[in-house]
Amino acid sequence: MKKLLVPVIYLKDGTAVSGFGSEERVSEVPVEELAAGASDRGADELLVLDFSESDAEHDRAIGDLIRICDRAEVPVTGGGNVRRMEDVKKILYAGCRRAVLNFAKESNCDLLEEVSGKFGKDKIVVFVPDGETFWKHREQIETFAGMVFCDEEQADEISRLSGLPLMVMAKSGNPEKLLAEEQVCVVTGAGVSGPEQDLMALKASCREARIPVNTFESSVSWAEFKKNSDGMVPVIVQDYRTDEVLMLAYMNEEAFETTLKTGRMTYWSRSRNELWTKGLTSGHFQYVKSLMLDCDGDTILARVSQIGAACHTGNRTCFFRELAKKEYEERNPLKVFQQVYDVICDRKQHPKEGSYTNYLFDKGIDKILKKVGEECTEIVIAAKNPDPEEIKYEISDFLYHVMVLMAEKEITWEDITRELARR
Repeated sequence: MKKLLVPVIYLKDGTAVSGFGSEERVSEVPVEELAAGASDRGADELLVLDFSESDAEHDRAIGDLIRICDRAEVPVTGGGNVRRMEDVKKILYAGCRRAVLNFAKESNCDLLEEVSGKFGKDKIVVFVPDGETFWKHREQIETFAGMVFCDEEQADEISRLSGLPLMVMAKSGNPEKLLAEEQVCVVTGAGVSGPEQDLMALKASCREARIPVNTFESSVSWAEFKKNSDGMVPVIVQDYRTDEVLMLAYMNEEAFETTLKTGRMTYWSRSRNELWTKGLTSGHFQYVKSLMLDCDGDTILARVSQIGAACHTGNRTCFFRELAKKEYEERNPLKVFQQVYDVICDRKQHPKEGSYTNYLFDKGIDKILKKVGEECTEIVIAAKNPDPEEIKYEISDFLYHVMVLMAEKEITWEDITRELARR
């Protein structure tokens, strides 16, 4: 089983702070942006602990947690200010994989069996402040929890007492030592958190120590690639979300191995005759999502998370100069949906006289909802008709009205696809 590195976000008043009781901001970047960047840096999961005090603050924190889960590309465990079943429900429904019960609070001890029965023990992590607390509730925890969470100082004692996997809050600068322990499956805390933390370098160190962690490993060795006369292979780079072609560059063996080790696209500059990591000077890094090899073994396709512009000119892609074009009808479903949605949003921002879309926006949400409901009914009726053309028309009509509703409520296709991908 692979050991996991899990950065923690301490959430207070909508911002990430340095720890419990602290008002010191970790970053001015919104918490959801911190979450989005965690996967790129090599995080396997995220832990979010809410330090709110009142119910109103907690409700706002749940909103922050929803945004974090939407933006994070890794599973999220949520905890903090849990006092009743409803709090656990809100955390899990926000999109979290697991919820944390703090057994320093007696009320959480009484809650464990109930929430485990409703959501499953694999959804519940129990934090124990010390060995005495674990021993007191040992049978209950072992029966109804899927994981035990403790501080670094208690890890040895808890591992001797428990048969459950351990999540450990690392306070020292040596998370490798903790990960080497058999029962420790997750390390979180200061040792693996912070935007500046190079988790890929830490994973490389763990791998050298033969600790099983999630790293990039190529299924094909460099020796098997068909290189050009300079010992390099071309690399086509795509945006992993949109499939947009961003650029073309070249790798030699050193660039390839550096890319695998760091998780950041690294190339060989033919003009400067040196290794270069994309974004090292500009900040426009390319974080690896996948590397594919073509059928001839002589070209790599890299799908990346692109930060900023891919082109040195400042353009998103290097392929921005149109040479020739033949008019054609776009049939790519995602592009068509986005294009229609963009037109609808443009009508909302720049009304056009006589536009049916503007008529719906002018009439307001009730009219839009009425049309969505009517189109649902039309689909049901059309589905009973043997003519497939009718139902295609009605589904298209329904999707258009749904997109009007999305624009009215400021929901994007990216929001929808994130939600679908999470299910």
